[in-house]
Amino acid sequence: MNKGRFTLNRRGVRELLRSEELAGACAEYAAGIQARAGEGFAVNTHTGKNRVNASVHAETYVARQKVRKDNNYLLKAAGK
Repeated sequence: MNKGRFTLNRRGVRELLRSEELAGACAEYAAGIQARAGEGFAVNTHTGKNRVNASVHAETYVARQKVRKDNNYLLKAAGK
C-alpha cells in the first residue's frame, strides 16, 4: 500500500487559529463554562501571538472561595 504524503499549510493553519470564527467558538465555549460555574465568574477572550485564547476566571470573593475550596471547580464546570 502506498503511503500518502501530507504537507501542512502553516500559513493557513495560523490564519485559522487566529480567525474571528475561532474566536467566536472559543468565547461561546467559555460562556458555557461561565454559565455552569455560576455567578461571579467572567470570560476573557484575546488573540495572542499564535492563536485565540479564552479563559474563565473568578471575579468576586465568593467565586474565588469556590475555586480555593475545590481546585478543579472550573474543570468540573467544563465537564472534563
